[in-house]
Amino acid sequence: MTVGTNSSPGAGTTAGAPVPAGLGTAQVPPRADALAGVPPQAPAGARPGGPPDSVTGARADAESPARAARTRGSVPPQAGSPATAVRGTGGAVGTGGTGVTGGAVGTLPDGDAPAEGLGFGIDPDSLPDGLVVADHTGRVICFNRAAARMTATDPAQALGARIDRALPLEDLEGRRWWALTDPYGGLATRRGQPERNLLLPGGREVLVSASYIRTHPTGPLRRLVITLRGTEARRRTERSHAELIATVAHELRSPLTSVKGFTATLLAKWERFTDDQKRLMLETVDADANRVTRLIAELLDISRIDSGRLEVRRQPVDIATAVGRHVQALTANGQAPERFLVSVSRPLPDLWADPDKIDQILGNLLENAVRHGEGTVTIGVSPHEKGTAVTVSDEGPGIPEESMGRVFTRFWRGSKRGGTGLGLYIVKGIVEAHGGTITVGRGPGGGAEFRFILPVSAPAYLTQ
Repeated sequence: MTVGTNSSPGAGTTAGAPVPAGLGTAQVPPRADALAGVPPQAPAGARPGGPPDSVTGARADAESPARAARTRGSVPPQAGSPATAVRGTGGAVGTGGTGVTGGAVGTLPDGDAPAEGLGFGIDPDSLPDGLVVADHTGRVICFNRAAARMTATDPAQALGARIDRALPLEDLEGRRWWALTDPYGGLATRRGQPERNLLLPGGREVLVSASYIRTHPTGPLRRLVITLRGTEARRRTERSHAELIATVAHELRSPLTSVKGFTATLLAKWERFTDDQKRLMLETVDADANRVTRLIAELLDISRIDSGRLEVRRQPVDIATAVGRHVQALTANGQAPERFLVSVSRPLPDLWADPDKIDQILGNLLENAVRHGEGTVTIGVSPHEKGTAVTVSDEGPGIPEESMGRVFTRFWRGSKRGGTGLGLYIVKGIVEAHGGTITVGRGPGGGAEFRFILPVSAPAYLTQ
């Protein structure tokens, strides 16, 4: 070793209109503000708290027309004016400053701004998830692009169609979802349906949730809002969990098999072995037990990192001494001392960190360099404008450029030389828990170079 120095949307039809027992034909086109999930704008001149308007179903705004005009920058449109007129069929309505055509919300030609408190209109086609909205009769009045993509359905065909025909969903047992849930004829106290896996025609799986919009808690259903999401993200999570279980099972099976075999042999034939043979067997058991303990510690660290509960107990840490201690441990385990080059630039700033977790960082990085790298392993410690910088590099083949973005993810392995693929993920979590950063690149010798920076900090009782 060398050492150097929405609120509920407004009603879209006549208030108090009867709701058919089943899915019927559309009668009155919806208001755009209801589709956008915002309270309806009251027509000018309506009395505060007055009854719903017979055409729009909107209550009067408590503001005076003058204040509304000052707020919106224009005079509120009167009921029946072009700004509140129906813009066509298929559920296209304009009202106030927004309009809906085929499920898309936009600005009307009169340039009217949205009502006070709304801020901006929402275009359903801009939503990342599928959105399908049905009116009080069960006819589709909104079918955005994401829904069209997920269901492979033409929005022009879906608009105006019955919801059970536009969105023929089945559960995983092949039962029709609309017949099971019965949103229009079921209990009036229901608020919606939680997200669940359902099937589209052809067996495509999609995550579906529904919200029931009513005029009052037990009133008739005025809007049925369905959201659709793909299952890719959930599948990735499930695969990650499956990989974790498989890794744990594999990593535990090997040492536990060894421990069980040696202990059973010693118990059955203790007198037949010499003291040296017994010592060798016990040393192997001890090493395997340490391997199991380390794996369990890694799993606990991953759990704490993922949940944001990783605790850092800060103490004064001499990082240069910690590096020397790890190098000595590696040389004691058979590594050649000349393979390591330690360079320390002083003076170093005071470092307050968790000493156990710093040892974990250094142990993982040095073990990776020894196991997966080649040539000299160089460890550099130097002051940095943000704190203390530590660099670990080797002279091996390095990490391919296309893989550098995945180095700190779970189960990433740079080679087939063993390991769980969890070490660098944990290292990144520990560094970030200290408020630092870690990067990976190519070192001067062509191998991998890891560099982490720990900021200058102090325990809470010294900063209060």
